[in-house]
Parts: sequence; C-alpha cells; structure tokens
Amino acid sequence: MNTLRNFYYLRAIVAFAWVAIVFAAAKAPPLVAGTLLVIYPAWDAIANVIDARRSGGLAANPGQRFNALTSIITAVAMAVAFTLRGNEGGVLVFGVWALLAGLFQLAVGIRRRKLGGQAFMMISGAQSALAGVHFVFKAFDNAPSVAQIAPYAAFGGFYFLLSALWLTFRKSPRSVTVA
Repeated sequence: MNTLRNFYYLRAIVAFAWVAIVFAAAKAPPLVAGTLLVIYPAWDAIANVIDARRSGGLAANPGQRFNALTSIITAVAMAVAFTLRGNEGGVLVFGVWALLAGLFQLAVGIRRRKLGGQAFMMISGAQSALAGVHFVFKAFDNAPSVAQIAPYAAFGGFYFLLSALWLTFRKSPRSVTVA
C-alpha cells in the first residue's frame, strides 16, 4: 500500500512540476511548447510501466500496459504532429491521448477500487476522457496553447495527490484483496 501511495505522490509532484515549467516557459519559442507536449505523455508511459512493475507486471495489468503503449505512441505522434501542423496538430494528438489515457485510468481505478483512494482516480480518468474530447474539437477551431492545456495536468496532479493523501491518512483495513 505504501508503494502505491508513494507512487501517487510522485505522479502529483511531476504533474505540478510540468505545469510550473509550462507557465515559466509561456513566452518561449514554439519548439519549447512542442517539447513540453511530448514530455507529458512520455512521462505517463514511464509512470505506467513503473506502476505495473510494482503490481504484478505489464502482463497482469492490461490497463496500464495499453496506457503505456498508447502514451509511447502518442509521444512520437505528438512530435510528428507538432512538427508538421504546429500547435493545432499537437493539441489534436494530445486530445486523442487524453481521451484514451483517461479511459485506461478509469479502468485501472475500477480494478483497484478495493485498495482505497481509487474514486479520485476514476473521477480523474473520466475527466481526462472528457477533456480529451474537448481538446480534439478545439484543435479544429481555436487550438489552446500549452499554457491553456496545463490545467488538465494540474487537475490530474490534484487527483493523484488526493489519492495519495487518502492512502496516507485512512484507517488500515484488516484485510484487503486486490481484484
């Protein structure tokens, strides 16, 4: 349980750090924005692999396996889309990824619900999926800047922090079984 709690703290810290970097680099050249868009799903891929390894491996955790694979593909596709289509291309790919990653996170949260703190992960997953749909539509209209996408990551960090706090301060159950 401490491993999951610590992992959620790590996810929150990285999300908040990414948001801080985005705002610090708000006036930077477009290449910086594109790089930040690539880094976020790349980190998500790494985080899913770390989490899966700590809970039975990628084979035992299909939601994390597919999320990691989706995030790796997204990081590569993001670099290509941003290079070819600028911010609009990057936001489109980011939106599709947010939708898929949210659905995978929702599935993992449902699977882990007996561990506690997963309601926040399920809410985060659903919100990510909805935000992804929003980003996809905005990519075809008036694509948001990376700074306008940053609240998405901030909310994700907030939900990871809430889950970590829940696991830190809740009363220990007498026995917990993992689904």
